[in-house]
Amino acid sequence: MDINKTLAAEFGLKQEQVDNTVALIDDDKTIPFIARYRKELTGSLDDQILRELYDRLMYLRNLEKRKAEITNSITEQEKMTPEIELAISAATTLVEVEDIYRPFKPKRRTRASIARENGLEPLAVIILAQENGTEPEKEAEAFVNEEKNVPDVQTAIQGAMDIIAEDISDDADIRKKLRTLTGEKGEIVSKASDPEAESVYTNYYDFSEPIPKVANHRVLAMDRGEKENFLKISVSVDETMATDVIFGKYIKANNACGEIVRNAAADSYKRLIFPSIEREIRSEMTAKAAEESIKVFAANLRQMLLQPPVKSSVVLGLDPGYAHGCKTAVIDGTGKVLDTAIIYPVGSAGAVQSAKEKVKQFINKYDVNAISIGNGTASRETESFTADIIKEVQKDVSYMVVNEAGASVYSASKLAAEEFPEYDVSIRGAISIARRLQDPLAELVKIDPKAIGVGQYQHDMPQARMSEALGGVVEDCVNSVGVDLNTASHALLSYISGINSAVAKNIVAYREENGRFTDRKELLKVPKLGKKAFEQCAGFLRVRDGKNPLDNTAVHPESYAAASSLLTECGFTIADISNGGAETINEKAESLGIENISKTLGIGVPTLTDIIGELKKPGRDLRDELPPPLMRSGDIMEIKDLKPGMELVGTVRNIIDFGCFVDIGVHEDGLVHISQICSRYIKHPLEAVKVGEIVKVRVLEVDVKRNRISLTMRLNDEEENKEQQKNNNQRRNNNNNRKREDRKPKGFDASQMRNSAFRIKQK
Repeated sequence: MDINKTLAAEFGLKQEQVDNTVALIDDDKTIPFIARYRKELTGSLDDQILRELYDRLMYLRNLEKRKAEITNSITEQEKMTPEIELAISAATTLVEVEDIYRPFKPKRRTRASIARENGLEPLAVIILAQENGTEPEKEAEAFVNEEKNVPDVQTAIQGAMDIIAEDISDDADIRKKLRTLTGEKGEIVSKASDPEAESVYTNYYDFSEPIPKVANHRVLAMDRGEKENFLKISVSVDETMATDVIFGKYIKANNACGEIVRNAAADSYKRLIFPSIEREIRSEMTAKAAEESIKVFAANLRQMLLQPPVKSSVVLGLDPGYAHGCKTAVIDGTGKVLDTAIIYPVGSAGAVQSAKEKVKQFINKYDVNAISIGNGTASRETESFTADIIKEVQKDVSYMVVNEAGASVYSASKLAAEEFPEYDVSIRGAISIARRLQDPLAELVKIDPKAIGVGQYQHDMPQARMSEALGGVVEDCVNSVGVDLNTASHALLSYISGINSAVAKNIVAYREENGRFTDRKELLKVPKLGKKAFEQCAGFLRVRDGKNPLDNTAVHPESYAAASSLLTECGFTIADISNGGAETINEKAESLGIENISKTLGIGVPTLTDIIGELKKPGRDLRDELPPPLMRSGDIMEIKDLKPGMELVGTVRNIIDFGCFVDIGVHEDGLVHISQICSRYIKHPLEAVKVGEIVKVRVLEVDVKRNRISLTMRLNDEEENKEQQKNNNQRRNNNNNRKREDRKPKGFDASQMRNSAFRIKQK
């Protein structure tokens, strides 16, 4: 197999793109580096496509490796034929390759292997031939042998049948056809282990659905129900249809031998083939559902990590609690801890009043302008307490309830102990909650992505695969934003392209010993950070107020000469970058011609475009272009205050296969079912919403007893009619414009006509 050619066809890419990308991967270049700084070679493929291509490349290479291993094994057994060799070469999946290898794989003792040991294989060959006039019983008499445990004719025939059944089971072509049939025509069936038992799986106590139509989240729910012994799951397919596939190939005559073969084929299907295919189908369904779930988790994580930071704000973090109080921490605009305390906003009137006085003291003393509240135990009461304080202070203060998932994991971690050795574990949680509002990316990278909890059934996923996928998302996010070399923690630095945990710690140690970095080149003095690592990481690390203004941009040092020449071409200097004087560089470059400048500087258009963007806005943070998070300051409601029809504004907290959960400020997140997300049909909620997005919702239904809220994001009838009318008008205008274009004579140029008319008028 030409792997690169296969990849080009599968991804719809040019061969050159794939060849270059694979060469870069083989040269140990990281995905973020390739995506950002090798666009000319890859054709500007983004990091997500590059990761998909990388995964597929690894799969195909493993496939080729396995093909070679199997070819060697069969050859060593002296059983290789041109047909088998061709079949192995043509196989496109690992399953197909394993099916081909099945007859040659060393087996444990089976009924068929015992029959072969007893010398019954020749009898099986005679019966399988199904020649007219052959009498099976008569042929079997020659194989009766007490010493070989074949005491009679029936035992001999049964042994032959076992051999035929196993041979049919090992037929790769039959298994492929039956696997396809089961996947297309079969059903997944779920029954209750105990119909009287109460559980969250009651919907699956008597459930069946065609395999091609089963939604991924239902597959995962049934798997979990089976694991917890509430459900019994099986695969069902028309047995007659399945056995007919075998009969069509193996039944050659309507005689006594043909009948024995028929019985052997039926036994082969029921005893050997179907149980195996059932396991494979279920395993494939689970793997597919898990992969899709990981993709949803990854998409949610990406959106969560890239939520806009509340920059330069003094933040008060509140980690709610009952008996052990509410842990409190104040951090300044750089994340430095200013003060801490434990207060009791839930309890006696005296304790609550004392807690209020302490928080007011913090707000006034440190000029706090944002409060971050964890969404765990006692969050509801702490939010109400905070809203009351905001009404009483004479300052512009707002608050936000943040997802505290993983905060306790972080606070008890070795990293937290290294970062805040002077603070108790509980206080570290409050610091983390405050920093999550200030800079979600910088804080969340300290936590195992699996602990952030923005997915579904994450504990049921293949952990190695999920860690790999989520780690890739964190890496992409950190590198796309870039980090400040002089303030970043070693946890954040370890996600930078080309930097591992050991080198990240060395960077921090060097910084502590020698003071702040003044330029990127100084990185080469860090132990274990050589030229290759420097090439990978330099462009993603920012040096603010350094010797060279370009160090505070995403321009790679390898392109500094080109950037300087570009500034000169456009009439600017390096100094203009720092003072914001190069804001119009894109206009100057366009007037000179991007293609012309590209040729003059000897760099590609994609790299040139990126450089222009960086020089125009040095030190820019792509998150600043997103809508700010929804901060609250007024009255808060409880679930009992909600009524159907109420319109509210909320923040999307989590996205799953069948909808999304929205925080509307009543402690319990409301569910927007996929059918209620928008008026148009969507296959998945991710097509229309993202984690952290601020959305307008309307209450559909409230179940106070079960703490369930049903919401809709769809427009009401009047708004929907207006939107429909607007779309109809747009379509009508587009059609009219198209008709006018079609009526124009060939070669018609409106601009030329206008220019000609203007010249005539001038004359």
